Amino acid sequence: MTAVEVGVEVAADGEVAVVTLRRERKLNALSTGLEHELLAALGSARVTTSRAVVVTGGGTVFSAGADVDELRDMTPEAIAEYYRGSGRVYERLAGLPQPTVAAITGYCLGGGLELALAADLRVADPRAVFGLPEVGLGILPSSGGIARLVRALGPARTRDLVLRARRFGPDQAERWGLLTEVTETGEHLARALALAHELTALPPPALAVTKQVIDAAAESSHHTALLLERLAYTALHRTT
Repeated sequence: MTAVEVGVEVAADGEVAVVTLRRERKLNALSTGLEHELLAALGSARVTTSRAVVVTGGGTVFSAGADVDELRDMTPEAIAEYYRGSGRVYERLAGLPQPTVAAITGYCLGGGLELALAADLRVADPRAVFGLPEVGLGILPSSGGIARLVRALGPARTRDLVLRARRFGPDQAERWGLLTEVTETGEHLARALALAHELTALPPPALAVTKQVIDAAAESSHHTALLLERLAYTALHRTT
């Protein structure tokens, strides 16, 4: 697919589905149109029948964030409808049963970072720039960015990043545990594909259930998390 104003390309690399944002002229800004196309792409047969999914923005930018000009004039009713519509794409990515990898370069800001945080694993090359600038625009991250950062980094670090609208690079993101690894320049997609193919060798039921247990454990007491592990093990034991 050639570059277009709005679009999402879905390709197959063996058992891996590669989902690429194609709104390069707007730095892959996540308009409702692009979100709708991404929502459809994540529900496509090529994705749902894959063993792993890679999400990327291409070779120069992941996503500079939400299309704030489009959202600025929405009424409260329209905003509520947005979250029921294209705005649920972030949770659609997070809820996929197969493992997902975000391949990041360039800007990964605002909604772009929230989309990357919804993936299971993240790799980035040295050109990546991360941040949540929403507070500086008079709004706040609202597609899982705060919730996922609090679980990953704790409240104090999240306050520092979100309230100050701080930008940070891939080395810092890796030290904080937000990135699986930093690649050589231009190698983010190749490395993401390698990780995805590595994951396709593992049993799909074990991957899907383990993803659910990890998500639940992050919000549970130790006792509840331990119980979930044991129940999941018992269920998976019958699949081996």
